[in-house]
Amino acid sequence: MSYPDARYLAEKGEVSAVFRGADAVPELAIGGRTNVHYLATGATTDGHFGLYRWEMGQQPSGSGAHFHRTFSESFFILDGRVNLFNGDAWTTASPGDFLYAPPGGVHAFRNEDGPATMLVLFAPGAPREAYFEELAEIVESGRELSEEEWAEIYLRHDQFMV
Repeated sequence: MSYPDARYLAEKGEVSAVFRGADAVPELAIGGRTNVHYLATGATTDGHFGLYRWEMGQQPSGSGAHFHRTFSESFFILDGRVNLFNGDAWTTASPGDFLYAPPGGVHAFRNEDGPATMLVLFAPGAPREAYFEELAEIVESGRELSEEEWAEIYLRHDQFMV
């Protein structure tokens, strides 16, 4: 494996780094159960990756088994315990544990044991914020979607449920 082609060609570096403090307010709250911090979106990283801090509260929450065709998804546990599914078996992950799901890799997550925080990384940087925000709106409104409506949302957001 080698380094990719250069993307920055100027002789000198530039001042372009972006800092985000740990006390920044989350960009999204999902149903009073989960806060999502948009640390770096695909839009802000020129499509290289998206990185999110996912803070789950006391009430269990998470996703069912699914896969993506266009990007990988990785999970790094910061606090608490998160049940992670690798497509074959569930594992209870603790701080420092990591799961990588390549494109096509079936995965899921759920916090069953109280509050937990993890980093979620998408590569390349897909526009996941639209998916998260749509889910938050559905939860907030209390709407019940048909199987066909869920299928359309999932298809639009490269989310293939298993």
